[in-house]
Amino acid sequence: MKAIEQEPMYLPEVEANPQPSPYADLIHVTKTAGREYWQIWHLFAFRPEVTSHLASFTEGVMRAPSSVNVGLRELIAAYTSWMNECQFCWRSHAAVAAELLGSEELVHSVLRDLESSPLPENEKALLRFAAKITKQLPEMCQKDVKALHSQGWTDEAIYFTILVVSLFNFYNRWVTTSGVHPVSKEVHRSHGKRLALSGYEPKHRLDGMQKALSEY
Repeated sequence: MKAIEQEPMYLPEVEANPQPSPYADLIHVTKTAGREYWQIWHLFAFRPEVTSHLASFTEGVMRAPSSVNVGLRELIAAYTSWMNECQFCWRSHAAVAAELLGSEELVHSVLRDLESSPLPENEKALLRFAAKITKQLPEMCQKDVKALHSQGWTDEAIYFTILVVSLFNFYNRWVTTSGVHPVSKEVHRSHGKRLALSGYEPKHRLDGMQKALSEY
């Protein structure tokens, strides 16, 4: 089956040279099935000896036990990416957050207007903190942390929030500058569902993708 044509990335040598790795396998399996795929996989597949560590780090940041639940961490990732206008990342992680939180409408209401969204006030405080890290970093100070303490958040929760925001400020720049394009809404949603189930380790994602394609 012929693969769906996708707009090329800005780094043709990276896109054309995936090295042996689970990410290269993800690209191959999905393209062979004639399906849209996430071009970020090319960034991981080009130098897997480097990026395998990033994948494991991301799994820890987004899935390790924390008082900030995994759905809220995905929402923070989507909100940070929305702040940075990174279409691929906010669409991808909004889909994961919707799957984990059980409400696409909640996620999109937060992105459209945090203050009028039905998110609890203490969680809004974490997202305001994320926005300030992203947009007003030189103005960050201890009172910002104390404001989160007053909302009942512990240092551990704040630590994980900082990790998520920092990681996605990196991803937003890596993805946007490399020319990773968003895919269709349906494919963001379907990949988001699989990512919610399988996490960020590429072997688990490949297993989930193969299972999904076998059922397609």
